Amino acid sequence: MIAKGTNMSETIQSGITDNGAGGIAYISPFPAIVFLMIDPYKTRPYIRFHALQSIFLFLTWFILSIAISFVMIFDLLRAGVVAPIFWMVWVVGCVICAVAALNGKYFKLPVIGPIADRLANK
Repeated sequence: MIAKGTNMSETIQSGITDNGAGGIAYISPFPAIVFLMIDPYKTRPYIRFHALQSIFLFLTWFILSIAISFVMIFDLLRAGVVAPIFWMVWVVGCVICAVAALNGKYFKLPVIGPIADRLANK
């Protein structure tokens, strides 16, 4: 197993480094799902961690966006303020995670990060 905090710049047969694959996982859930399904990506704990954290991040965003939509139906004023802040926090979170992955770091988000780490290192 690779030690956390080490540089993950090894190139896989496809030509994508571990760091690159980890960063790509945060673009959308689709590359993250692909990385969890295809060899050699699915066997690399670093890539698995970032792919799983990305999927959990997008699922959290999806659930919270539905909740905010329901709130907007009943209270337009407050939801109109909360929704843009929520979107900015989500985008900044994705960028921070992608940059950390590209730099070879295990940046764990609260709540979902430890879950992704546990699943990635089984």
